[in-house]
Amino acid sequence: QVQLVESGGGSVHSGGSLRVSCSASGRTWSERTMAWFRQAPGKEREFVAGINAGGTNMQYADSVRGRFIISRANGESTLYLQMNSLKPEDTAVYYCAASPYALVTAETQNYNYWGQGTQVTVSS
Repeated sequence: QVQLVESGGGSVHSGGSLRVSCSASGRTWSERTMAWFRQAPGKEREFVAGINAGGTNMQYADSVRGRFIISRANGESTLYLQMNSLKPEDTAVYYCAASPYALVTAETQNYNYWGQGTQVTVSS
């Protein structure tokens, strides 16, 4: 069992930065691939970034590559997403998720634990 709680969302102007965090609990958290997804109003949930258990493999959606950085601190049971050069189209609820698989994947069905989400709003 893994419990995930996101924090750090908020409002920022275009071009600004935010860091969202995901606090995890559960014995197997550090062994799991983790990812950030987001969902904007009226749109499907989409993959943003993922990181394997060892923190050695990171994957990014094309829309955020070069602007966002995913990282994890296993000793602190925390997953991070540093978001730079934010754009209005980044506005969404951001969710962290845990997967039982070793590889980072972009499909929501491969993640079996989800947090409640944190709102990120970017104004122009």
